Amino acid sequence: MTQTASPHTDDPVYWSAQVTAVASRRDVDAFMRIFAHYGPRLQRYLVGLAVPAPQAEELVQETMLRVWRRAAMFDASRANLSTWMFRIARNLYIDSVRGEPHWLPIQDGLDRLDELPGEDGTTSTESYADGVGLDRAIDGLPPQQARMIRMSYFEAKSHSEIARELHQPLGSVKSNLRRAFARLQAAMRNRP
Repeated sequence: MTQTASPHTDDPVYWSAQVTAVASRRDVDAFMRIFAHYGPRLQRYLVGLAVPAPQAEELVQETMLRVWRRAAMFDASRANLSTWMFRIARNLYIDSVRGEPHWLPIQDGLDRLDELPGEDGTTSTESYADGVGLDRAIDGLPPQQARMIRMSYFEAKSHSEIARELHQPLGSVKSNLRRAFARLQAAMRNRP
């Protein structure tokens, strides 16, 4: 099946409708559009986390299998499809390295984060993983910075790719991303 680029590639409503079609009708064409669009982005994201390419490919396949099986669990009111899928991929990666010897110190730190309840009774890890607060914080950035953050972290584009796509010097992209990330961190820390 040949996939052409969708004119709705950045439209969360479009992608929500695609995953809804998968959930309600097991629509293979909708699933293939999701796979064609997000598969390469998930692969770049995982490789950017220093996952070896063959393992990243397996994790993308497992992520897409989970999307197919659990499409009915997607809730557009909580996060965009991209956020949900990148979270699945990240969690699968974490699960894959938990048994490795270097994981134990990392796991100890994450366990301590889980023990810190927030104001609403949820743990800080749950609050962070929720996605809604992160989406709102990104939306609160100046439009160009928000776009760069999404391109860098959710679409797993390199700084060079962002510079080419936005027709900006590489140095400007890097400094804008640093400022955007600092604002994003402050917004997440000061969240109610």
